[in-house]
Amino acid sequence: MLLQEKYKLLKDIIRKKGSAAIAFSGGVDSTFLLKVTKEVLGDNLLAITATSSTYPKRELNEAIKYAEDIQVKHVIISSEELEIEGFASNPKNRCYYCKKELYTKINNIALNNGISYVFDGSNLDDTGDYRPGMQAAKELDVISPLKEAGLTKNDIRELSKSLGLPTWNKPSFACLSSRFPYGNKITLSKLNMVDKAEQLLLDIGITQVRVRHHGEIARIEVDPSEREKFFNIDIMNHIGNELRKIGFTYVTLDLLGYRTGSMNETLSTEDKASLL
Repeated sequence: MLLQEKYKLLKDIIRKKGSAAIAFSGGVDSTFLLKVTKEVLGDNLLAITATSSTYPKRELNEAIKYAEDIQVKHVIISSEELEIEGFASNPKNRCYYCKKELYTKINNIALNNGISYVFDGSNLDDTGDYRPGMQAAKELDVISPLKEAGLTKNDIRELSKSLGLPTWNKPSFACLSSRFPYGNKITLSKLNMVDKAEQLLLDIGITQVRVRHHGEIARIEVDPSEREKFFNIDIMNHIGNELRKIGFTYVTLDLLGYRTGSMNETLSTEDKASLL
């Protein structure tokens, strides 16, 4: 299917719903979805963004600004994942607990505002990785218009660029809880360590970054094209010293660079199948 055909299909899917509440993170996918839904449904739209210790303030601020820019009614809710039973112990299906809590809250807000449908920003590429949060979406009847229209991440970036969206080339982001190996307990202090470390790397010009928290070890993943930025003694010393101040004992660079869902590489095929 041609890109413009997918785009038309997306609008048709949205139009048939009449009104919608969108789980809006401010990322590439949900920003594009919000823009198109605003064009199709006008004011019959509500953006809902969760704030918690697992998301940096910079992400929340960007979401608030964009919703204001296109004049969408925007609700901010608290979503303290660490208080959700089963989440902090970081099981392999951790995201299920988080998304179930989030979508339950969004569903309730939508109903209280006379809205029957909830959208999320899942796209076609998301079906290629282990995503237990998608099971929660299915159970709570959350609709994924981008996925239904067959749009991939690259499609969404291309369409976002044509629409003039500031997020068209924004690096992918996932909540800070994804930085920990399964089974390693997630705490507020550990989340703060990761947040500070990633902010440091962003401040020196790295655009796509994950600091994986392996106890005393920080494993830095950056876009493969940015690995050469580390090949400088002063830069290496600066990053190493600053991350030690944050609380890490050892600071390493993943030689393969950033890849989506690298923590899932430890899961067997059987693990993924049993947890879907």
